[in-house]
Amino acid sequence: MLALPLNSENLPYPDPIHPIIVHFVIAMVFFSFFCDVVGYLTRNHRLFEVSFWNMFVAAIAIFAAVIFGQFEAGLAQSYKAVQPILNSHTITGWALAAILVAITAWRFAIRAQDPLKIPVAYLGVATFLICLVSLQVYLGSKLFWVYGLHVEPVVEATKQGVLR
Repeated sequence: MLALPLNSENLPYPDPIHPIIVHFVIAMVFFSFFCDVVGYLTRNHRLFEVSFWNMFVAAIAIFAAVIFGQFEAGLAQSYKAVQPILNSHTITGWALAAILVAITAWRFAIRAQDPLKIPVAYLGVATFLICLVSLQVYLGSKLFWVYGLHVEPVVEATKQGVLR
């Protein structure tokens, strides 16, 4: 088995990839929601098309984000205090991937039926999605900014046994 050497952040590549991909997904989901709300309020149906394609690409990209998240979480120098947040972030990530795909499929059906209208029920579900994404952003931010996963001093402290 060929093992790649890990850097000071405990990764086989220079920087974590998960945050790069996941910020792309977050931006697309939020922009999609924005386009749907503005399109609904202004009756500008062209924004519905922009919204659909943003959701479609986000529904694909979220799986890359989850896969890199799983890989990088496995390489993280985790310690007891970080485990509950890391577990919540992992479970929410997989659930969010499934929910995003389901909502995108519903959005596809809405678009196929009448591309000029969006039902209020869809906007309600999209609002729930925005809340779930916001929760996931909070958990991910906490993993980095509070618990320091893949941050060099925390990696070193964990390797030296300072954090358990």
